[in-house]
Amino acid sequence: MSALEKKKRELNNKEFTKVLLAKHKEVKKGFNDKYPHAEKYFKEKGLEIGKVRQHSAKIISASALTGSLLVSPPAGVKALPAPHEMIEKVRLAGGTIEVEGMQKILVDGLDTALPKRPRPLTQEEEKHIEQLFQSTVSIKAKATLEGEHLNTTYGYIGAEQHLRRYPGDTIDGHGIPTIQRSGLAPGLGAWGYFAASKVEMSPSLEETEKWYAVVQTLYLPDWGTRQPHLKNWYRYRKVLIVNTKNGNAVVAAIADSGPAAWTGKHFGGSPEVMHYLGGSKYKKGAVIIFFVDDPENKVPLGPLEYNKVSIPDIELTQA
Repeated sequence: MSALEKKKRELNNKEFTKVLLAKHKEVKKGFNDKYPHAEKYFKEKGLEIGKVRQHSAKIISASALTGSLLVSPPAGVKALPAPHEMIEKVRLAGGTIEVEGMQKILVDGLDTALPKRPRPLTQEEEKHIEQLFQSTVSIKAKATLEGEHLNTTYGYIGAEQHLRRYPGDTIDGHGIPTIQRSGLAPGLGAWGYFAASKVEMSPSLEETEKWYAVVQTLYLPDWGTRQPHLKNWYRYRKVLIVNTKNGNAVVAAIADSGPAAWTGKHFGGSPEVMHYLGGSKYKKGAVIIFFVDDPENKVPLGPLEYNKVSIPDIELTQA
């Protein structure tokens, strides 16, 4: 190669480098302008969006794992690793995740992914949250299951009373005294009694009433034209309910229809569900409700204490 050709190649390489640097700055500025909260977060963690690869040691830490869940990258910016990929990196590195950290990851992820006020989510938003749930609570939950979808998956849940499980049922058989204070609902649930008599009440049905949810099936656009299919499909259908403020999660069974639209609430929860989600004084709050994809009925009803569930080959440590 002649000296002239070498000089031309050097110039071309320099020009190409200038173009790449200019594009890099443009994309970085666009990202920071669109996601100022993410820029602030990365700065607090000592990270720079343009140097993610150089910070791999920090990225596999629990705090940076939270950061990877906070944003959906704009066009032109390479996506940060998905939640399950980050957890896999920790596993391969032989690292640990603080027990409390997993719940913080979920709360921070929801805080950024969700609009400030409840509204029907877009399909893209729901897919992102599905992945978030899969990577943190280890439950396969979907916004749309077998073609069915609620009018909204992000809304306010309100406290409900206990449901009568069989003819002659009284409040005495519904949990501890503090839970019994909610009282019995004056009417039956949308599917009537859980059993024809007390003798026919099984432990499974007791759990269904204890951890029941209410959804607005009556407002589904095709509710009036697709019965009895929809009524049968929704009966005792498992749902994952997550308090978006604290990350508390519970698996419940749909056992009633409501609340009425004028109440300003979109879902309802049994006294036990509400107590676990937010405590004894929790009467209303924002939640995500997704269907649990559990065709083999292996997911039990009740609290989902995912911080106590080990991720394979990863040591979970107390903070």
